[in-house]
Amino acid sequence: MIATIQYNSRKLKINLKQPIDISMPIRGSKDNVNAWYVGEPKIEPHTEDDWVASVEQGASVNFNNISFNPHAHGTHTETVGHITKEVHSINKNLKQFFFLAEVITVAPETFNDDRVISKKQIQFALGNKKRDALVIRTIPNTREKLSRQYSNTNWPYLQADAVEFLVKKGIKHLLIDLPSIDKEKDGGELLGHNAFWNTKGKLRLDATITEFIYVSNKIEDGEYFLNLQIAPFENDATPSKPILYKTISS
Repeated sequence: MIATIQYNSRKLKINLKQPIDISMPIRGSKDNVNAWYVGEPKIEPHTEDDWVASVEQGASVNFNNISFNPHAHGTHTETVGHITKEVHSINKNLKQFFFLAEVITVAPETFNDDRVISKKQIQFALGNKKRDALVIRTIPNTREKLSRQYSNTNWPYLQADAVEFLVKKGIKHLLIDLPSIDKEKDGGELLGHNAFWNTKGKLRLDATITEFIYVSNKIEDGEYFLNLQIAPFENDATPSKPILYKTISS
């Protein structure tokens, strides 16, 4: 299934039979990826008195309750409502789901006692390319990311001027394989989030940040189309399933 896409003045082809999933699933397990000092997700049968909604335990159906936090427990996409008093729902503000994206790989640099992704690194990786979305894979990149417990680890983050550069480049959708684009403990400043959504000016309501992705080492850096699939939660953030399609020709 080869699709030809007219993108501005370019014609690009993708193979719809070769989707590349860069999401992390949510599992009801202590081994599920985790951040922000909360317990693991819970996926368990609904119970009423002695009745347990599990076929294994005698019920006619499996009927599970699920308890999780989208920010802490897996791939999620968020809107500016994550940091504003006014409620801005991801379901109401994300209305387009297909974007031209660039995948880049970055080795965070040492800055004081932190590891950071700098403006210089982003500039070098993107060059003069014009993209709607940017997918950032950090190294080292191992499958341990799928189950890492991130709380109190001071993970790498994007410096504010790097985020400001992305906004000037026209990046509307930023995806990263970390719990946040900001420092774990920054006193609530959230410099990257505020810069990306332009909270000091006209809010970028149609811009999104997707965190906790996993980009396998088998995926090459370069140009892709991104299908940003979300669950229809009326919330600032929702579990999501970003899918990449490698461009075949241009």
